[in-house]
Amino acid sequence: MSNLNIIFISVGFLILVVTIFFCTKYILMKFVDKRIENYQNNLMTKHYSEVENMYKKIRGWKHDYHNHIQTMKAYLELEKYEDMKNYFNDLDRDLESIDKVLKTGNLMVDAILNSKLSLALSENIKINAKATVPKNLLVSDIDLCVIIGNLMDNAMEAATKIENKEERFIRVYIREMKKQLYISVTNSNGGKVKKNAFGYVTTKLQKNHGFGLKRVDSIVEKYQGFVNRQSEEGVFATEIILPL
Repeated sequence: MSNLNIIFISVGFLILVVTIFFCTKYILMKFVDKRIENYQNNLMTKHYSEVENMYKKIRGWKHDYHNHIQTMKAYLELEKYEDMKNYFNDLDRDLESIDKVLKTGNLMVDAILNSKLSLALSENIKINAKATVPKNLLVSDIDLCVIIGNLMDNAMEAATKIENKEERFIRVYIREMKKQLYISVTNSNGGKVKKNAFGYVTTKLQKNHGFGLKRVDSIVEKYQGFVNRQSEEGVFATEIILPL
């Protein structure tokens, strides 16, 4: 075989390898894009459900407000002032129980956190939440909301699997600590959390399971932060530290 033929064969083989490489890369990118699209669609569906739940609560408050007005008007017309006073006291206590909206100091965090907490309450999950977000953050609002949203989703998923509703709980704690942003989400957990060499594994059954945990880890790594997950009997906790 002449040197020229060898060169032609080598060039042809190289072109074939390059073509296969780029075709494979294109197919993989399409596959990844499709999975991301499905994941985002699932998020949109979930967020729609959360917003719809909040709207239902608002409509319920509006309906209750109308009934309160009608009741008080009836007491006034019947001159039942003592009953009116007692009703006012009961209403005041009821309003105190309703006013549980968290105000963190960050509007986007307020929106995502209150949406998740509202949904958790609708699932009979006890909530203990304290959150304060400093104004000057190195992490973007979007990245912060992705972290909080995914942590809350995982916590709610675990808590709702507990059959005894009295044992369901989620604790959220967010604050500035030693010039760093500290985020802690702890939840009740009914089963054993799976773990492999790379860390804890989600138990979600959706096609796009695992994206939430990966997104959180990638964002924490992006800002050179720290994430710690701990699992004990009946409890799972995630701690995240991000630089300010």
